[in-house]
Amino acid sequence: MTKFDELGLAEPLLRALNGEGYSTPTPIQQKVIPVMLDDRDVLGTAQTGTGKTAAFVLPLLQRLITHPVPRTPRHCGALILAPTRELAAQIRDSIRVYGRHIRPSVALVVGGVKPFPQIKALKPGVDIVVATPGRLLDHMNTGAIKLDMVETVILDEADHMLDLGFIPAIRRIMQAVPTERQTALLSATMPTPIRALAKDFLDRPVEISVAPVAQPIELISQRVMMIPAGDKKRVLVDVLKAEEAERTIVFSRTKHGADKITKHLEREGINAVAIHGNKNQSQRDRALGQFKDGRVSVMVATDVAARGIDIDGVTHVINFELPNVPESYVHRIGRTARAGKSGVAIAFCDSEERGLLRDIERLIAMDLKKTDEDGEPVILPAHVPQKKGGGGRGRKPGGNSNSTRPWKRNAEGGRNDRGRAGAPSGNREGGRPAAKPGNRKPRRQPQRAAS
Repeated sequence: MTKFDELGLAEPLLRALNGEGYSTPTPIQQKVIPVMLDDRDVLGTAQTGTGKTAAFVLPLLQRLITHPVPRTPRHCGALILAPTRELAAQIRDSIRVYGRHIRPSVALVVGGVKPFPQIKALKPGVDIVVATPGRLLDHMNTGAIKLDMVETVILDEADHMLDLGFIPAIRRIMQAVPTERQTALLSATMPTPIRALAKDFLDRPVEISVAPVAQPIELISQRVMMIPAGDKKRVLVDVLKAEEAERTIVFSRTKHGADKITKHLEREGINAVAIHGNKNQSQRDRALGQFKDGRVSVMVATDVAARGIDIDGVTHVINFELPNVPESYVHRIGRTARAGKSGVAIAFCDSEERGLLRDIERLIAMDLKKTDEDGEPVILPAHVPQKKGGGGRGRKPGGNSNSTRPWKRNAEGGRNDRGRAGAPSGNREGGRPAAKPGNRKPRRQPQRAAS
């Protein structure tokens, strides 16, 4: 088995790794580190929680040791782009941990905070800038940072930056860095647009993939609870108490929903905090700090916490609502079972979310165990595609409006394949209510130009 001291890393880095209790690299680290030390470009794919951060941070620090470069005002030697403030801050912290014996200068450039402290940090020049694309562009436009001396660029969680619409910003940033550089693009999934980005900006990259794309790690015990939407909050409290969860992340689809869940948990005597995009950076940092140090046992989050957030000891992940994008499910549950530990992932699914559940099971290539709130097995009926004009999801399953478990009785009520998720009864293809006969307005006839 390969050890870190066999990868050619300098003694100060090995000492820092040993201080953290790390002696054996993960598969992605074992493959990426030698390639980056050889100054090659990297296109890496690895499932979440496999140690991608150290895989690119350690070679960056090695370069600072073997090829030190004097700092130039408003310039940096290496640039790391990340999709979220939390991930960027976590990468900055990792650089400080692994580089504790060489003390590299690092600037964190993210939105949600005042720009002046960042401008001040960039002014004398730094070794490494860790940034989110939007705020970095702001500083580029004002001249607070120049990228014409960058030697290495890292694009971390590239697929998430695609989801957030950062690709145009990334292209503008990449136009500002030298063409002669080392570039590494690392991602948990590799959709076609990311491959196109890699083709544009990587030079004959070494492709590294250490696991099947988008497959949840085997140490996570997964199950689904089929619950009516109105019962989810009550069942969430029951599950948190019954499971004896030590540290739990609950994922909500919306920011407003995350706040409502948090307030409900607090009323039930469960300490909880919320983290989402409407919170400013100090509020998000405070919430993460309280969760990390154990002052609260539950963090309710949107997908802002689904990527790259590395918190030790997360025993449970609960999907209060299933994500609209099935890949997000994989990233969410990857917050548990980290560093070789096991974890539990529970998903709440109501009748409106059955189509989303099918998408997730198709992605991960497995049928998840399904139970009701009492733990009794639930077998969902086969999916019957709706014909155009059918009632779709909005039709009351089984003809019984008082039924609380429609999935046990009826093959109807599934996803309307031609309409959007959750389209109300009677909706047509796009979810728009059908016009009533006789109520349709006559089409305006175009006026002819006067001859």
